[in-house]
Amino acid sequence: MVNLTKYNIIIIVAACFGAYSYGFSYAVFGTSIGEPGFYEYFGLNPKSDHTASILGAISALFCAGAAFVFDLQDQFRDRKALNTALNSLMARGLPWKHADSEIVIGAVVQGFTGDWLGRVKALQIGAVISIIGTAVVAGSVNIPQLFVFRFITGLGVGQLLALVPLYITEVAPPHRRGLLSALTGCSFSLGYLSSAWIGYGTYFAKNLTVQWRMPLCLCPIAPLLLLIFSFWLPESPRWLIWDGQNARAWEIIQKIHHDPTDNQDLAAHAEHIQIEKQVAYDKETKAGYLQMFTVPSWRKRTFLAILVIFAVQSAGINGVTTYLILEAEETGLTGSMPLLIYAIYVVVAVSVNFLNAAFLDKIGRRKMLLMGLAWTGLCLFATTLLEWKYVGTTNKQGNAAAIFFINLFAFGVGFFLDPTQFVICAEIFPTTIRAKGLTISLFTYFVATILYTAPGPTAFGNIGQWYYLVFIGCDVVSFGLIWKFLPETTGLSLEEMGALFNDNVVTHMTADGHGLVEVDAMAEFKGEGFATGLEHAGGYGNEKVGAHRATELNSSNQSDL
Repeated sequence: MVNLTKYNIIIIVAACFGAYSYGFSYAVFGTSIGEPGFYEYFGLNPKSDHTASILGAISALFCAGAAFVFDLQDQFRDRKALNTALNSLMARGLPWKHADSEIVIGAVVQGFTGDWLGRVKALQIGAVISIIGTAVVAGSVNIPQLFVFRFITGLGVGQLLALVPLYITEVAPPHRRGLLSALTGCSFSLGYLSSAWIGYGTYFAKNLTVQWRMPLCLCPIAPLLLLIFSFWLPESPRWLIWDGQNARAWEIIQKIHHDPTDNQDLAAHAEHIQIEKQVAYDKETKAGYLQMFTVPSWRKRTFLAILVIFAVQSAGINGVTTYLILEAEETGLTGSMPLLIYAIYVVVAVSVNFLNAAFLDKIGRRKMLLMGLAWTGLCLFATTLLEWKYVGTTNKQGNAAAIFFINLFAFGVGFFLDPTQFVICAEIFPTTIRAKGLTISLFTYFVATILYTAPGPTAFGNIGQWYYLVFIGCDVVSFGLIWKFLPETTGLSLEEMGALFNDNVVTHMTADGHGLVEVDAMAEFKGEGFATGLEHAGGYGNEKVGAHRATELNSSNQSDL
């Protein structure tokens, strides 16, 4: 099989600075507006309607409309007053993956730049925009600067969020693609984690300007590192082949997946020929957004990507986390404790992201999603009962138990669901529409986030913990849909993924990954001793081999559930 080299790991880690840039830049502003020094510097009264309208305008760039924040401000007045301006405004602007209008635009833009200019140049463009936006935001001296350059920052990090899983998926070997692609989720979760703890630390700074400006000053570092490293990043060989640069693609594949025990680089040659043949076949079909909904196999992939993203969001990944500080206060926590609970929650969720990366290729994508939906639903059910019984009482054990199950919920989100959703959406599309597929996936991601976070303050204010029942019900429905419609993709090369969706797979890897089943394709390689593996194919024809392998894999995974 294709070898995982140190060079392969290094370029993927470098690309992950893009995902970290998204996570940190996105989260850090919510931390900064939670610092008292922010309001003193800009001459704002944290409790005034004027301040609420300004923050509402800034949030309009992030949350696709100022009405969301105005509703939040009204809701805060109706609920028990938050103990400090920090807690109040952190709850209003909590950074966990809000749906930003500019992030959506950035994600859509990459669908064009990633295909037009290539994956690496598109990453460089996103990094430059992010550096400019974050640097000016950090040095902002007035509110209009914040308005304009937070929007520009979003344009940059939105592109990076979509491009990182796209790039990683296209350079990772099939047997380690889950591990490496899951690093996307790990990286932007690390951005949230570092932002949360930096914000908690600067809250205690004596200099009020340092409180809010220091976290913002750290934002340009990650995209700057990405920009520097990008000059040594190889272009995606799949994009190069799609662009007609086959010779350059072969040089990169040979370098990325060189096996020192394989003098002829048989596995790398087989991968190159497979990509070349499949891309040539796929290019016969016009690749546009319209075709993604009219070509039957592409339509199935598109709807499955939408289903996976929507199912994970409907589990409460954002709807619960966004208002965690409010809910922590309801259990009787005061002062800086709700913020500390949030930071601990993020530590739990982020830590198990790395466990997800380690086990995703072993357990499988489909199983991870199914177990995650069951886990999060049960945790929210327990939390609902505990909050119903103990919130508003002096029973510390009961309220502590509710917080415990919320953290178990965080474990389930991080271990089973969060990285898995991006891995699936990046790998199920063919090369010709992969960038566009990720655009649609992320558009769904942000729309779903709006759907569950916008009504959150009103829902928690009016029905409290019973809002969790919405997510529990969605878990039940999503579990059934995932069980019925989502195939297992673990272990298949990106080119052989088409067999799961009734597409024609032009060439098939042999079981050992060192050759191709098809004699004609392998004849193009002139090196002596290149084993085609045809004699080991068991007599299957071309399509039959691919279909047999995909069916065998899915049958095995489903029978284990």
